Amino acid sequence: MEIFHILRTEIEQFFDALNIWIQNINDTLWGWPMLTILLGTHLYLTFRLHFPQKYLFKAIRLSVTKDKGSDGEVSQFAALSTSLAGAIGTGNIVGVATAVLIGGPGAVLWCWLTGFLGMATKYAEGLVAIKYRVKRRNGKIAGGPMYVLQRGLNRPILASLFCIFTLIMSFSGGNFIQGNAISESLRNSYNIDIYTTAIILTGLVGAVIFFGLKGIATVCEKLVPFMAIIYVVSCITLLFINFNFLGEAIVLIFKSAFEPQAMGGGVVGGLMISLQYGVSRGLLSNESGMGSAPIIAAAAKTRNPVRQALVSSTSTFWDTLVVCTITGLVTVSSMLALGITHTEESSGMIMQDAYNQIPHLGQHILTIAMFTFAFSTILGWTYYGERAIEFLIGHRSRKATHIFRACWVLSTFIGAIMPLELVWNIGSTAAVFMALPNLYSLIKLTPLIKKETRHYLWEDRLDETSDEEIPSL
Repeated sequence: MEIFHILRTEIEQFFDALNIWIQNINDTLWGWPMLTILLGTHLYLTFRLHFPQKYLFKAIRLSVTKDKGSDGEVSQFAALSTSLAGAIGTGNIVGVATAVLIGGPGAVLWCWLTGFLGMATKYAEGLVAIKYRVKRRNGKIAGGPMYVLQRGLNRPILASLFCIFTLIMSFSGGNFIQGNAISESLRNSYNIDIYTTAIILTGLVGAVIFFGLKGIATVCEKLVPFMAIIYVVSCITLLFINFNFLGEAIVLIFKSAFEPQAMGGGVVGGLMISLQYGVSRGLLSNESGMGSAPIIAAAAKTRNPVRQALVSSTSTFWDTLVVCTITGLVTVSSMLALGITHTEESSGMIMQDAYNQIPHLGQHILTIAMFTFAFSTILGWTYYGERAIEFLIGHRSRKATHIFRACWVLSTFIGAIMPLELVWNIGSTAAVFMALPNLYSLIKLTPLIKKETRHYLWEDRLDETSDEEIPSL
């Protein structure tokens, strides 16, 4: 037992040193240049595409409409559910709470604004994903920014780099962060050892991912609506409990977005810190501009690229403008109601304190929400990682896929025992490098995106079936 204790101590010291190094990298990456690039792209596409956000209700209707006879592997709703499974994760709970603690309540406003503007970017991503998707030798549909960069812009090196960073992001943001959140939640709620959780979670993930895309999509299609409803209802309950503090919370969110005041009472970097944490957590949460969602969107059965583009844009709405917004309101109003004025308490404990306001059930609801959010995200990112491997390796990808899945299952265990701050910092770093080539492709292909949008959407031809055949590799 003493050897085991020494080993755990050494592992923790290594993680602490690694976290300091990666935090320094993040401080540089998430400066004004990246914030300008990401928000600038969201704004640029919003205006060039004449505010595609205004078609939200039409897009929601399309998301539950089956395009029978269309090429693809899964329905538009299944593709959306898998995309949401990858997006709606612990970033919607712990990520938002962390942003509030460090960046102040104003980070919620920047997270919300990133989501609203990001709907245009998610729309553009979905459109070009369908436009440049391919059919592989095994008959499966493949697509995403790597194929857009390769086929649409003839940038094979950028396509390969995107896939490499997708793999890094899949392990960090898609796996480590989620497994860690589950283990921390179970430890805080039921005092379950993180190593016990890691073993059980590893087994569950392994049991699902070896069924491939259809297995993942089936689980996500059933799990995502269930977990979203449970979480939203519980948050609304908390907002009623904290009703007397809700108005003050909203004022504080807008006011502190431009003032150097953190929620814990300490002075921070003002607008810069609030922007940094609001925008970065927004990107990690809704993934607009990151390029992950188009990978699954390319597999959707759809009549034309614009229909799927509209459906894709709804994922950002549900993720950020609904889930993240109410999480932010719950966090700020609960901290005001409970008189929490220090930053020593972790974001996970803040949410636990908030949910304890619901008698008897609160702690259990939060634990279930954390588990389902995180577990579905792990499954969604499995698919993204596999498609990146498939692109890099080509026809030899079958053996590589099995190796990837084995590494993935092992990584679930590793992530569950890593410190929370470290896994979030790794995810933030990987997200930057994954987003840059994708944003570049969207800017370069804006004239094409606008042309397709004009034909199918602005000229009211959404029911028209595209006559373009999916090329085979």
